[in-house]
Amino acid sequence: MARTESPATSSSPSHCSDEDEEERRNLVPQNDAKPLPLRRSPPSSSFEIAPAVPPRVGFRLWSSRPYLLAFSLPLILVLLFFSLGLGRLFQGISFVPVASSSSSGGDLMRESELRALYLLKNQQTELFRLWNLTLSAGAAPSPPPFLPPNSTSAPNSTSPVKADQPKAPISSPTLDEFRSALIKQIKLNKEIQSSLLSSHRFGNLSAEASDENVGTDLAGPGVGLCRKVDKSADRRTIEWKPKKDRFLFAICLSGQMSNHLICLEKHMFFAALLDRVLVLPSAKVDYQYDRVLDINHINECLGRKVVISFDEFAEMKKNKMKIDRFICYIASPPCFLDEDHTKRLKNMGLSLAKAEAAWPEDAKLKTQKKRVVGDIIHKFSSNDEVIAIGDMFYADVEEEWVMQPGGPLAHKCKTVIQPSRLIYLTAQRFVQTFLGSNFIALHFRRHGFLKFCTTALEYAMRYDIALPYAVELLYYNEKKESCFFPIPQAAECILRVAEKANAPVIYLSTDATEIETNLLQSLVVLGDKQIPLFKRPSHNSAEKWDALLYRSRLGGDSQVEAMLDKTICAMSSVFIGASGSTFTEDIIRLRRGWESDSKCDEYLCQGELPNYIAENE
Repeated sequence: MARTESPATSSSPSHCSDEDEEERRNLVPQNDAKPLPLRRSPPSSSFEIAPAVPPRVGFRLWSSRPYLLAFSLPLILVLLFFSLGLGRLFQGISFVPVASSSSSGGDLMRESELRALYLLKNQQTELFRLWNLTLSAGAAPSPPPFLPPNSTSAPNSTSPVKADQPKAPISSPTLDEFRSALIKQIKLNKEIQSSLLSSHRFGNLSAEASDENVGTDLAGPGVGLCRKVDKSADRRTIEWKPKKDRFLFAICLSGQMSNHLICLEKHMFFAALLDRVLVLPSAKVDYQYDRVLDINHINECLGRKVVISFDEFAEMKKNKMKIDRFICYIASPPCFLDEDHTKRLKNMGLSLAKAEAAWPEDAKLKTQKKRVVGDIIHKFSSNDEVIAIGDMFYADVEEEWVMQPGGPLAHKCKTVIQPSRLIYLTAQRFVQTFLGSNFIALHFRRHGFLKFCTTALEYAMRYDIALPYAVELLYYNEKKESCFFPIPQAAECILRVAEKANAPVIYLSTDATEIETNLLQSLVVLGDKQIPLFKRPSHNSAEKWDALLYRSRLGGDSQVEAMLDKTICAMSSVFIGASGSTFTEDIIRLRRGWESDSKCDEYLCQGELPNYIAENE
């Protein structure tokens, strides 16, 4: 994921106008000035179209010193211009490229061009902001007309009611003309940027590739600064057609709910490869998935019964529940299974086969080897009725295939694993009540990240390993990399996104303390306006947005509330996530599946390190 930003500065409107005026004075001469064409001496034949000059007049012309000086001076200046190389002085305003005699001159030209490009980008941002304002002005409803005295809607009125009328809105033709002028300026700005970039392009790099976040499609409700990501037409998928009497027993142990959902998604991929029905874990040894996930939705998307609960499995097997074969993907510890979890499985009446490692040699490795479909089918294919493969959170199998938008399975839905219907509806009611259609969502992870928070994604890409394994490696190796940002630095990064998104409110999903969020709120000020950071409030019976959850006795459940937070974030116009957090990764998965992700989505302070990092203990 590309990570690039430049620090944003806030200023008052008057200050901005002064700067704009100064930039216009500096830019206009460079853009508008054109070199005067050099006049060539006309050929002799051209004099035939004019009457002949009398000899006496010609004699007076040459005999007069002022006339002779006026004629010869331009010729002398032209000769000096070319002989002394004075053309170099006019490089900045000439459309004809002039070779610089020194590298420093070329460097200055490139620096000036890049500076001009930077100013144009700032101008483009302001133009887009003005365009959005015209859209909101155009969408504002006009005041209702006054009723006539004899109107049937007001039978008792005898004269029009006098009231203070609101100021008349901008007339439609004037607004249309203004918007038309804005469109022209935005397109002209883009053309100038492309022209400036043309001398800095390499290979087949196009002008559009230089600025992915900016588009000139102005037909939608907002401008393309934070437009939605285009859906990929090609998706690599596999059909999941399980045999009704063959099962894969899911075991997920690592971390919190988000880690378990990643584990479940990989189990589903394995079950599809092995033609098996997936058995979800029991709530006695794992989370109660049917409280947070829409299990029926999974089967409906696939068009057949592919996932069953542990209770359904127990009902089918009566009192003969057994895992016939335990093939461990993770070699050490075997299946990532500890003694406590093994005891709890047995206490449920489940008998376990002896665990065996699929690749015993992996026990000596520090990182998991990448595996492909052929490896899985070869090692895990079995005619046994029930098999288990252990925790899959750290498994590095066809990572790009598994993590693609929509997942690796062929289905008829946008995404297979998604929140329960009650959570989804509650999130919609919350957004309608507090946030509206245009808001930024921020996952601001703090707890535990002061000691452990690393740029895990960059580490995973650098060493070509799975993201979950990179997180774990960095934790144990205590790398001197961190994404626990000081509050002021975090506020600057948030403002850079807020300036592009043009959203009136930021939804804050965080475990930060109140003193941290209060400081952050005081610093999130764009121009002279504070952008509210709004957290999900505690339950209040007077508010009805969460009534569905409490009516179904789901309110107050920490896992339900966590999934509700994810769902609200997934519905946002723009999302700012926490690098190294699987909570964030699950939100990104939902946004990609629901096609709600935008070009402005990014990790907090993406591509940066904290400007201050404390020493280790």
